[in-house]
Amino acid sequence: MRHEFRENDRVSLALGADGVAQVRLTRDEKLNALDDAMIEALLDVGMTLFDMPGLRAVVLAGEGRAFCAGLDLAAMAAPDALGAAPLAERTHGNANRFQQVALQWRKLPVPAIAAIHGVCFGGGLQIAAGADIRVVAPDARLSIMELKWGLVPDMGGCAVWKNQVREDVLRLLTYTNREFSGEEALGHGLATLADPNPVARATAIATDIAARSPTAIRAAKSLFNRSADLSFDEILMAESIEQQRLIGTRNQIEAVASQMEGRAAGFVDP
Repeated sequence: MRHEFRENDRVSLALGADGVAQVRLTRDEKLNALDDAMIEALLDVGMTLFDMPGLRAVVLAGEGRAFCAGLDLAAMAAPDALGAAPLAERTHGNANRFQQVALQWRKLPVPAIAAIHGVCFGGGLQIAAGADIRVVAPDARLSIMELKWGLVPDMGGCAVWKNQVREDVLRLLTYTNREFSGEEALGHGLATLADPNPVARATAIATDIAARSPTAIRAAKSLFNRSADLSFDEILMAESIEQQRLIGTRNQIEAVASQMEGRAAGFVDP
């Protein structure tokens, strides 16, 4: 049964005719800080996106002055704020609910692009880390904030940053929780591109992706997601299997025909 997104005051979702979904954190009066309602709303939008018909790419951004200021410490201080399940309990496959909020963007079958402006601290930075691509405003303010509060990054950051950031740099940023700019994030590996209008740039990238064969895009993302856990030989085999599945399919033939004929492709969704 397909999951239906529930309207709420924390997260919005809109799917364009081009297959690009725009997801927004909408708690702008609190710099989109993460309280339990925001966590639930993000999990809800993630479940909706997993099987959304016509979906080809996702742009994730924050409304107002920030992408996400991290955990709302006042709200999360309530005795039941963490939920009934212990953090070590795997409630979402290989993750707990907080990890899923960040990792679900990586788990989606289509590419997700985070557009970062304003502040992006702690849990917000880990949510961005889960995206395939991160576009950051040069003057954005970022920090791996958890050590400031006597905690460690625990929303999947340690899992994904190891492939994005040089280890000694990651240790420095974590141990000191120092703040850095969007330009610095690009140098550190925590951002893919810097742009003064990150939402527009992220949307342009998503639109470009959405115009390509959706079956090939999904196959490429699947390959990238699995490669980190495969040996060299296993990656070679995985490439071959995915390619064999694509060759001669309707979308693959249409990709070639549209290029040869100099026209827009008419792909069908998986």
